[in-house]
Amino acid sequence: ENPLYQKEGVTMMLGDAKDSLAKLLEELSASGESEVSKELNFGEQLRSAKNVIIVPGYGMALAQAQHQVKMLANKFESKGAQVRYAIHPVAGRMPGHMNVLLAEADVSYEQLYEMDAINDDFKNTDLVVVIGANDVLNPAARDAEGTPIYGMPVLNVDQCPNVIICNYDMQPGYAGVENPLYHKEGVTMMLGDAKDSLAKLVEEL
Repeated sequence: ENPLYQKEGVTMMLGDAKDSLAKLLEELSASGESEVSKELNFGEQLRSAKNVIIVPGYGMALAQAQHQVKMLANKFESKGAQVRYAIHPVAGRMPGHMNVLLAEADVSYEQLYEMDAINDDFKNTDLVVVIGANDVLNPAARDAEGTPIYGMPVLNVDQCPNVIICNYDMQPGYAGVENPLYHKEGVTMMLGDAKDSLAKLVEEL
């Protein structure tokens, strides 16, 4: 008996090896195509968006990416899109942290919206771009009882059909709670340095 056959993570493909390999090749081709079409859809989402909300978080401060955020906003606006910024009251490490950073990058104060003023608009928005934010938009805050963020008001990012998240990694935020938004359909994760991710978005536009 070979205990490997029963080991978790082992997939058995029984029968003729040629048939099994043919199936694997078919699967690989299909997934390759879907990745390509996903990238095309991603670019199309960016270019066709007419109503965009940008959500900055502590990760933007860490990466010092506020000027790249402004560049992305300028690019959207040059294509006729409306751009607004959704500011959560506890985003960053001090009150007004995001406002100060965005002001440094010459973002107009009129484009900054407090959570209560913009939260109902996410469901009617074409695209949301998140820069280094996690807990402040984690939908688990609504139903994950017993967690540090349970009951905390969050930005309704999950109500937008198309979301791009530029975060350093998939790890939970400061509160240590997994974010189900990361695995939601319509959400594209761009991991790594926020400046690099934003540069890619600007290039794609």
